[in-house]
Amino acid sequence: MELICKNVENEKELTEVLRLFYPTFEEDQEGKIFFEKTEDEYVIDVLGKIFRIKKYLKKEKSDEKRALYLALSSALGKTFEWGSLTGVRPTKLAYDLLSTGTEKHLLKETLIRDYNLSENKAKLVRDVISNQNCIIKNDNLVDFFVNIPICPSRCKYCSFISSEIGEVKDMVENYVEALICEIKAAKEIIAKKNLIVRSVYVGGGTPTVLSAQDLKRILSEINFRATELTVEAGRPDTITREKLSVLKEMGVTRICVNPQTFCERTLKAIGRNHGVKEILSAYKLAVEFGFDVNLDLIAGLPGESFQTFKKSLQAAIEMAPANITVHALALKRGSMLTIQKQKNKSISLEVPPPKEVEKMISFANTELLKEGFVPYYLYRQKNTPLGLENVGYAQKGKICLFNVDSMEETTSVIACGANAISKRVFSVENRIERSPNVKFIGEYISRLDEMIERKKTLFA
Repeated sequence: MELICKNVENEKELTEVLRLFYPTFEEDQEGKIFFEKTEDEYVIDVLGKIFRIKKYLKKEKSDEKRALYLALSSALGKTFEWGSLTGVRPTKLAYDLLSTGTEKHLLKETLIRDYNLSENKAKLVRDVISNQNCIIKNDNLVDFFVNIPICPSRCKYCSFISSEIGEVKDMVENYVEALICEIKAAKEIIAKKNLIVRSVYVGGGTPTVLSAQDLKRILSEINFRATELTVEAGRPDTITREKLSVLKEMGVTRICVNPQTFCERTLKAIGRNHGVKEILSAYKLAVEFGFDVNLDLIAGLPGESFQTFKKSLQAAIEMAPANITVHALALKRGSMLTIQKQKNKSISLEVPPPKEVEKMISFANTELLKEGFVPYYLYRQKNTPLGLENVGYAQKGKICLFNVDSMEETTSVIACGANAISKRVFSVENRIERSPNVKFIGEYISRLDEMIERKKTLFA
């Protein structure tokens, strides 16, 4: 399938709309779609069917996407819950609409009318924004992020830049030393610029794959009076009483235990080295120490049906964590699942059909709202079935500040570690500057001084 545009500058964004209707259009779809912009309308030829759609929205990019969506939807008899809205952060559009005069009580109707969202998705966006009352726009506030891109094993759906502990064990000591050095340099920047650390997030990877001693050394340096301090402990098989004792001693308030599923067969199929029993034990131990706990589930894992996901969701709800995030499986190019498919290698279990995944996501929303959880952050990823979303739900009063700040990009971030990205928010100028660290552990260690200088320049 080929998209041919005339008098159009936003061809990349139009391609994303086309991809909704033809997910593999670059590979095996035949035909041409012509998109032409005239003075007051769009002329769109969808496989011989001509559509003339009047210009409507003020923002040209959004208007072109809307026009192509309407033409494709009419020609092919298909609709999508997110309508013509593509991109990672649906809430960004909502905040833009509010800032340019749309009344909050009309937000849902505006998203449905102008961007073709379903009523359920428009309501979700409105509700997420309503629950984000923790946002503070103050350029003196920063979040502090530490990245430990190491895991006990690699999940087959994962495409993150993360190493298995067995592959990098000889570099761990040097990595911890380098990380501590960068943290100290970052603290000097914070002190010099009189910045206030609002939240701390230690992510990865799986930070708790490190020893209790290494965790203590790192956390001892992160001695800010932050509102919250979160540590990813995503793999239950890395959680021990000794490590949780260290986290508690160092002031950690929240940990993330990410089962992804409560199905034994699936855990084995996706490359996890633990079972359901370890998930339950780790969670019980975390509660015993008094941590707020975030749980992650993934809808659409290989071999899972709606009933399988339903059981996992119900198990998570019964545990009554502070937060449950439900992800739609994204088949990224770098994941083993995708690579195996591209090489025509057999995989043990096939991913469920897109409509089945959509049913899982919808069910999760209904059940979590019924149980008193509120949606408070939302994002979408490429290569998810039907353009579905990831949503974080929290019990009232248990919102994770870092998740909101990070997703809405309202607070600057000072980030340390391999593949960590610092960003500085200039709220008055409505712009963001970023400074990425190098991706891989070995390169990070050898170029540490350069990473520190990058941060000093960003926050000069």
